[in-house]
Amino acid sequence: MDFKDLTLGNENYSSKQQLDILQEINEICLSLNLSLWLRGGWAIDFLLERITRSHSDIDLVTWIQSREHVEQALVKAGFQKSVISEFQTDFLKNNVDVSFVFVKLSDEGNLVANGFPDWVWRKDALTMGLYTLHGISLNVLNPYQLLEEKRVYEQGTGRKLRPKDHKSIEIIQQIINEKASR
Repeated sequence: MDFKDLTLGNENYSSKQQLDILQEINEICLSLNLSLWLRGGWAIDFLLERITRSHSDIDLVTWIQSREHVEQALVKAGFQKSVISEFQTDFLKNNVDVSFVFVKLSDEGNLVANGFPDWVWRKDALTMGLYTLHGISLNVLNPYQLLEEKRVYEQGTGRKLRPKDHKSIEIIQQIINEKASR
């Protein structure tokens, strides 16, 4: 795949800010020995190891058992917290929106989003391979999980797929195809 890596100069200040916030969150989670995974647009960019577009936010996943620790540590670091639901907590710092989705194992042993027991994730969704972008190394959701999320977006939200969702599906499928051909 041939994707141009956007520079982090003045023309892409938003990406630089988001990467700084991502680095800060990563360091906080590492210091607390908490697992963390990227999802959404930044996950795709980390898989590709280049910035492909501007992003409106940062989407992260961690275990429900880590919720209280994550929330306390981020508030202590100057993030403003907004609890959305059992499923998610949003934060804001330096005009950067950050969303944490919390997952758990159900009584049946399935990986599910907290508060959404019907949303069963792939058993291999939480991969432990680090991907590095601009000096930041993070775990990323399995590309198959990323693809599945995009494909059920409309059903889950009731909103039509956006042009960026269609493009993301295309890119994720290319990533999967490339890995399968190796």
